[in-house]
Amino acid sequence: MPPTPRWLNPDERRAWLAYVDFSTLLADYLNRQLRREAGMTHADYSLLAHLSLEPDGALGMSELARRLKITRSRLTHAVDRLREVGLVDRREDPADGRGQRAFLTDAGKALLVEIAPGHVEAVRRAVFDVLTPEQVRQFAEIGEAISDALHRAESTEADPAVLPWRRR
Repeated sequence: MPPTPRWLNPDERRAWLAYVDFSTLLADYLNRQLRREAGMTHADYSLLAHLSLEPDGALGMSELARRLKITRSRLTHAVDRLREVGLVDRREDPADGRGQRAFLTDAGKALLVEIAPGHVEAVRRAVFDVLTPEQVRQFAEIGEAISDALHRAESTEADPAVLPWRRR
């Protein structure tokens, strides 16, 4: 006999549905803002932003896929697309001849300098301007707790290839 489901109580259901609603709306809002102001998706912006955080503006493709939580195949397509417009480059990794590194180009850096202020303002309007400082602290703690639990759960997966960023 299967175990009885642990149904969500009213407060849990309210929190879950609020998360589903705001996460969908937020993703759409940020995508529309970046498409309107920069002609790019939020996923492409995130890729550029991750590279910009590195001292040399570069990351190994596998590590970048892991940080973005996408398949390496999807990352390769994104990097190729951004490479065509001169925002990133990809080269062999000198530390690992089998791997490659994605590099933020000068044009990519310049674009981020241009569009980051508008993007940060959109994030502020949608998220932080409507929260108190205590809610911001709680929001960070909640997000970290859920992320930590999911990281622990993924480490128990029998087949690590089920994780998108480990797939080819």
